[in-house]
Amino acid sequence: MIYAVIDTNVLVSALLSRLPDTATVQVVKAISTSVFRPLYNKDILAEYREVLSRPKFSFPPQKIASILDAIQEMGVLSDRVESKEYFPDPKDVVFYEVAISKDDAYLVTGNTKHFPKKPIVVTPAEMLEILKAEIK
Repeated sequence: MIYAVIDTNVLVSALLSRLPDTATVQVVKAISTSVFRPLYNKDILAEYREVLSRPKFSFPPQKIASILDAIQEMGVLSDRVESKEYFPDPKDVVFYEVAISKDDAYLVTGNTKHFPKKPIVVTPAEMLEILKAEIK
């Protein structure tokens, strides 16, 4: 089984996209199909809820609830593992620390430069390739 933490920017990008074949949309859809299991904790869920509920996005509340419910139903509530890595934005640390809590888990983000240059930090397109390789 593949595990991954989904950065908030991936969810925002997927919800903003008008194209069903974009990598972000496909990664978010994959949550509901059990192709991988999302990792999360209460801080990550709180950030998802806060960001996705911002008025500037105007995302329908039922759409936000649907995504958050899928993450919790299909995912794994995980603890953080302390990291000594440097992060330009301290709000990103929780995503990385939850990702490293499980062996061979990934962190899927559209902002790889905000995280340590490690093989676990992947873009949505790279995550799709990982998932395709797993399915074969």
